Amino acid sequence: MSDKDKDINRILMQFEHIMRQGNRERINPLIEELAIDDLKPIIDLVARTRASYLKHLHDLCNKYYGSDDLPSAEEFKRLRAYRKRFVELADGAKSFEISIQRGYLDIKS
Repeated sequence: MSDKDKDINRILMQFEHIMRQGNRERINPLIEELAIDDLKPIIDLVARTRASYLKHLHDLCNKYYGSDDLPSAEEFKRLRAYRKRFVELADGAKSFEISIQRGYLDIKS
């Protein structure tokens, strides 16, 4: 490994440390220690929005199955709203998962 590669690795490790420290300092005081039961509302809401989105998509596809017609602009708008709601919440849940993995949040034993 060259000296330049070593320098790059060193600065990346320092950056990772500073990023973890900064995130923990900002996030941890805002959210109490978590137990699995504290995460259930997040999981439930994501699951419900996923189910709602998939149900709407399924119903829309069944409506137009075997037809040359396509969903209307309004139907696409509604489908997009279902998807955006689900994706936003799923991304938020993933952020919680990452925050737990990286030690930004405290976990109850």
